[in-house]
Amino acid sequence: MATGNPHKHREARIVLMGYGLDLRRLDVKRLEIQADTLEEVAAYSVEHLPEAEVRPVVVEDAGLFIHHLRGFPGPYSSYALRTIGLGGVLKLMRDVPNREATFRSVVALRWRGETRLFVGEVEGRIAEEIRGSRGFGYDPIFIPDEGDGRTFGEMDTREKNTLSHRARAFRRLALWLTSP
Repeated sequence: MATGNPHKHREARIVLMGYGLDLRRLDVKRLEIQADTLEEVAAYSVEHLPEAEVRPVVVEDAGLFIHHLRGFPGPYSSYALRTIGLGGVLKLMRDVPNREATFRSVVALRWRGETRLFVGEVEGRIAEEIRGSRGFGYDPIFIPDEGDGRTFGEMDTREKNTLSHRARAFRRLALWLTSP
């Protein structure tokens, strides 16, 4: 997995281990374009990794799509987090009754000259405040609908992996890799 984010790698590795697959971390600086979809970003990144010419490589890109903000920050989630942070997102959502959001992950696999995409999504809502110190990114402000009211930031990795967008995308990858 080409990523500089050890948290992403750990979450993905735990999911794939459940299918008997090992995922090693390839700590390389990947080329990440700005585009209107996560699919474009992930596919471009994996297709421009020299390592993908000699072995199977995956890249994962994720985004938080806030319904009230018409999908912002979406594919620009990393940029928004770096510039306005969680506090800025919560400020944008101050006094907003519709707090619905979708967390989406796209895993791009480059293998034998082909790129395949695997998508995972989870519906939820934006918390009123930052809650929890686990996870990373938007985890402390995202409450999944299928959960018990806690944010991803209040869950350990195994709990989060039962619900998360990233785990769903990697499970789809695992099923494809292990199917006859």
